[in-house]
Amino acid sequence: MLYLTRKIGESVIINNDIEVKVVDIRGKSVKIGFTFPEDATVLRQELHERIQEENKAAVAGSLDMLGIDLTAEDE
Repeated sequence: MLYLTRKIGESVIINNDIEVKVVDIRGKSVKIGFTFPEDATVLRQELHERIQEENKAAVAGSLDMLGIDLTAEDE
C-alpha cells in the first residue's frame, strides 16, 4: 500500500486520468473529491464487497440448479 501526505487542495493523479483531491479535513475525517472518466466505476469498499458476495451466491445458486458440483473430484 502506498501512503502519501497531502494538504487541503492537493491531489494525486492515477493513470493520467483519475484525480483524487483532499477537499477538507475535520478532526479524524478527511473529505476527498474524485475526478474520473465517465466509464469508470467507483464504489465504497463495503458496497463492493457486498456485491462480490451476492455475485458469488448467485453463481453458486445457478450451479446448484444445474446440478454442477465444482467441489467434486474427477474420478
